[in-house]
Amino acid sequence: MTLSVSSSGTAIVTPVLERAHQDLWIEILRKLEEKLQRSAFITWFKDTAILGKDAGTLIVGLPLPMSLSWHMEHYRVMTLEIAQALDSSIEKIVYTVDVGLKDNRDRAPDLLVLFPEQKRRKLPGKPEVKMAEGVISKILNPRYSIDNFVVGANSRLAHAACQSVAAAPGGRYNPLFLYGGVGLGKTHLLQGTGNAILRQIPRSVVVYTTTEDFTNQVIEAIRSQKMEQFRRRYRQVDVLIIDDVQFLANKERTQEEFFHTFNALYEDRKQVILSADRPPQELQLEDRLISRFARGMIADISVPDYETRLAILVEKAREYELMIDMTVLQFIAEHTTRNVRELEGILMQAVAQYELEARMPTVRSIAEIMRKLSRDPHAEEELVGFETPAKRAPTFQDVLECVSRYYSVSVQDMIGASRVREILLPRQITMFLGKRHLRMSFVRLGEVFSGRDHTTVMNACVKIEAKMQNDPQLLREVRAMEQELGVV
Repeated sequence: MTLSVSSSGTAIVTPVLERAHQDLWIEILRKLEEKLQRSAFITWFKDTAILGKDAGTLIVGLPLPMSLSWHMEHYRVMTLEIAQALDSSIEKIVYTVDVGLKDNRDRAPDLLVLFPEQKRRKLPGKPEVKMAEGVISKILNPRYSIDNFVVGANSRLAHAACQSVAAAPGGRYNPLFLYGGVGLGKTHLLQGTGNAILRQIPRSVVVYTTTEDFTNQVIEAIRSQKMEQFRRRYRQVDVLIIDDVQFLANKERTQEEFFHTFNALYEDRKQVILSADRPPQELQLEDRLISRFARGMIADISVPDYETRLAILVEKAREYELMIDMTVLQFIAEHTTRNVRELEGILMQAVAQYELEARMPTVRSIAEIMRKLSRDPHAEEELVGFETPAKRAPTFQDVLECVSRYYSVSVQDMIGASRVREILLPRQITMFLGKRHLRMSFVRLGEVFSGRDHTTVMNACVKIEAKMQNDPQLLREVRAMEQELGVV
């Protein structure tokens, strides 16, 4: 078998999949699955396979060009170490893109069948778990922790209070009352605090519930005449976390039961953590409840500023292993100002573009997402400063400005006589885009670029087209600019 390896470490082969190769790859995948988060494992190793082995080199096939640089940067070393442990004759790994692997079960193993997701123990159809003495709690999301909460000026006090409560539940900050608008991170901090307490005191009974579920339990206890059992159960709780207590309004019997439960836990130095959309004094609740809430620590979470929004996006992009240009994140942070949940929603749309459509998110593609999600698309267009999608075909001036923005070089430098290396690639890409999408002649392009000979332009276009075949990073960059221009 003949093997050709490019300078970027990729292999150009005619793949022939053998049974032995598939068995070896499945064993490698088993080891990788133990080391990686499931989401990352499924995303990056779906539709992959060993395409061949030659002279100590293992050739691994990937289904999409966008996967190439990510594997080389993040998984190459790990995969090689596992492969060498299974087969000592393997000396190195090279990657090649083979789009024929995608959804081809004859050539690539089905990860969802080989590695089914482990089910959590819970009640049928409900994200709940039975605690000691029959108390029902919602399952705490393990992704929520105090440590991965992005702290800004809007949430510094609330975050510090949660850290103190996690370190000493039932101490000086009891009860802890967090308030703020929808989607600002209250639930993250509530569940993160519960997770932190369980790590520190594994045997403690931590109950997380919503006001709606608590009310339903009260109603069921009344209906079945089991109020005494209900009260006794909640007296056994070490930490009670209740979300959205503003919904206790107009529920007199639930308020009464909660008042007695609160008193019993408080007197027994058990921690109570509450959240609402407004401070206690503005809640439509009984005065005795409001006075109890005011005994402890009250902290608000307000709308995050630009710097905090950007920090949240950077952290989420890292968590989702999304390679995205900082300019795009800055655009989202600048124009998405209402809450954190909205930020995450737009970012998840970008993740879907990246993973499912192999599209690198751009400012224009994100603006289109924002326009679709907006209740008033015309207002959104005015907000971002341009219409989406583009209503006209791009001009060569559009191409010049797009490449100029992407590489942070001036239009004058690109069309001028400078031969500085940093200018050369953007200039060649501009020529390539002008020829491919605007059908400009080599002669006309040469005239625009300070009277260059048409053969110079032709060579530049050929060079870029050839380089895109072997340089996945350049391919992604050109595709991003094409998407920005609306020509793909």
